[in-house]
Amino acid sequence: MIISRTPFRISFFGGGTDYPQWFRQHGGAVIGATVNKFCYLSVRSLPPFFEHRHRIVYSQVELVRELAEIRHPAVRAVLSEMRVSEGLEIHHDADLPARSGLGSSSAFTVGLLNALYALHGRMVPKIELAREAIRIEQEVLRESVGSQDQIWAAYGGINHIEFLPDGAFTVSPLVLPTARREELEQSLVLVFTGLSRLTAEIVPEQLQQMAQHEKQLDTMRAMVDDALAILRHRQFSARDFGALMHESWRLKRELSGRIATPAIDEIYATARDAGAYGGKLLGAGGGGFMLFVVPPERRNELRRQLARLIHVNVRFDYGGSRIVVYEPNGLDRA
Repeated sequence: MIISRTPFRISFFGGGTDYPQWFRQHGGAVIGATVNKFCYLSVRSLPPFFEHRHRIVYSQVELVRELAEIRHPAVRAVLSEMRVSEGLEIHHDADLPARSGLGSSSAFTVGLLNALYALHGRMVPKIELAREAIRIEQEVLRESVGSQDQIWAAYGGINHIEFLPDGAFTVSPLVLPTARREELEQSLVLVFTGLSRLTAEIVPEQLQQMAQHEKQLDTMRAMVDDALAILRHRQFSARDFGALMHESWRLKRELSGRIATPAIDEIYATARDAGAYGGKLLGAGGGGFMLFVVPPERRNELRRQLARLIHVNVRFDYGGSRIVVYEPNGLDRA
């Protein structure tokens, strides 16, 4: 059995500029981090004693004989692209719900690729893992997704990622003093809105209207450089970081009328009244998780004001997708 563990991510700045429809013309950049909440995927060869050839377990259980019968799009695509011929059992577990703005879909794709490579005796570089996940999601599945989530899942850490017009990307880890990393962690509050997301409707609309929102996207790209300056300044200011996020959230809301809802606006206003410098809805919009930057001494007050929501304590994670169990021969190893 092989088990991969792949982190979820929180994005800070630059979201929207990681779509190839944008960065192929303008270039793009993002800042964010992976956190200690994970997607787990176990993969093992399935003995040939069953009527089914493959067993896939997630929110559903699929028992199929042919790859083409698999309903889960990412599983079907990954197994087909890797030309899997042996029977497999694949089991998915996660610390946080799917489709909630934390890059869970890409974490799944990256984690599955990593586990299958390991099952076949390969350890691939992080850049190859990210590129293959991007290719599968964008070209094979033809999903309306950007290119940052796959990179976060593969690399892990606090990074500055740049997207070049030729399709290449660079990943630059943010080397910060320990005290600064801890202060940033202690200034973050992550809450689950409990609201469903409408990504399938929101993202295509945003992509169609990119030409109309060049000013906003250019400004959001420039905010990545501003955030870098704040993080690297000799005297780090969570207030400045949060204020910049507040301005970024204001611009993001202009990209589509579907990004925010009255309920989300109410949560945001309550957090601001409780002392948050700023915040944002993670992911494409419509629901999922919200991230706030707040003075550490005001975190408990914000949580009290938003007590009706689920709060998730997170710390940064630096490992990226990892193989945490490697028993390729299963019970035969004994």
